[in-house]
Amino acid sequence: MLISAPAIASFQPPKRILMGPGPSDVPQRILDAMARPTIGHLDPAFTDMMEQIKTLLRYVFQTENKLTFPVSGPGSVGMETCFVNLVEPGDKVIVCINGVFGGRMLENVKRCGGVPVVVNDDWGAPVDPNKVAEAFAANPDARILAFVHAETSTGAQSDAASLAQIARRHGALTIMDCVTSLGGTPVLLDQWGIDAAYSGSQKCLSCTPGLSPVSFSERALDKIRQRKTPVQSWFMDLNLVLGYWSGEGKRTYHHTAPINPLYGLHEALVMVTEEGLEASWTRHRAQHDALRAGLAGMGIRFVVDEQARLPQLNAIYIPDGVDDAAARARLLQEFNLEIGAGLGALAGKVWRIGLMGYGARKENVDYCLKALQAVL
Repeated sequence: MLISAPAIASFQPPKRILMGPGPSDVPQRILDAMARPTIGHLDPAFTDMMEQIKTLLRYVFQTENKLTFPVSGPGSVGMETCFVNLVEPGDKVIVCINGVFGGRMLENVKRCGGVPVVVNDDWGAPVDPNKVAEAFAANPDARILAFVHAETSTGAQSDAASLAQIARRHGALTIMDCVTSLGGTPVLLDQWGIDAAYSGSQKCLSCTPGLSPVSFSERALDKIRQRKTPVQSWFMDLNLVLGYWSGEGKRTYHHTAPINPLYGLHEALVMVTEEGLEASWTRHRAQHDALRAGLAGMGIRFVVDEQARLPQLNAIYIPDGVDDAAARARLLQEFNLEIGAGLGALAGKVWRIGLMGYGARKENVDYCLKALQAVL
């Protein structure tokens, strides 16, 4: 006997203004691109588009790295792709922790069998290059430095150029999390000397979640080729994925790529090139300045000192006497406005206001400030 079908209609999501830590607002142009006809993942038209995506990603990462492509999965999969390919059992890895996502890097090192050396900084502070230099001096056999460029849990931005320079001086590779920075503030892989970086589609690139742009230098690829042990993940093994994404010779089937989301990422990257990276960085900064001025008028303080503050991820202290969850619920229910809660050590103490990609617009800033005033 068949079980009767449940009476469930098509899902119609409410229209929100997304000003949390991600996902960010997706423009209609990208949604329209994702609604185009699905074709095969080995169709010549699709593989031509794959090559265009790689070219466009090299622009936003500011790199000549040949191995620059989007992993089929969110930023967490991009993170794991970097670690499982570069960290072998016994490798010593210096891991910088100044928020939640540095902690996730540590977890990846452990699961790969690496030997972590932890450099801790206060939540809300950038990674201290002096502490990193001291860690290398005490551990000259460290093979890799891992750090978060833009810590999404606090809104702090670290000096990637200085950190990478220290790693190079000691012959170590670098793994950098730029999930929240790519497209919103300068990310200059080649100029800084970054060996592996990962990001996400849903933040300053204004696409939907589910894709993680990554980029690997030749130095990183050399280490992958010289591994003594197999990569512990079949799906994320770059030696296998390259057969599909390399574009050199006949492509081999690895997995069915998320075709329509890749249409969306392609359109999002085209939009970045139309605006220009420098213009995008300037826009994010201008909207942050407007938000900062409005919050100052309400007596609301930032978590991060100004010189290390991300313009696209604004962590602010919740005013005294305000119920965190109740205030955010009112913003969502009465204003269709989403802002983010604090994570980890900052849970219940801060809100995180995102100004990312398409969401970094004057009308969003004005609306957010008016809604906060009404709720507070």
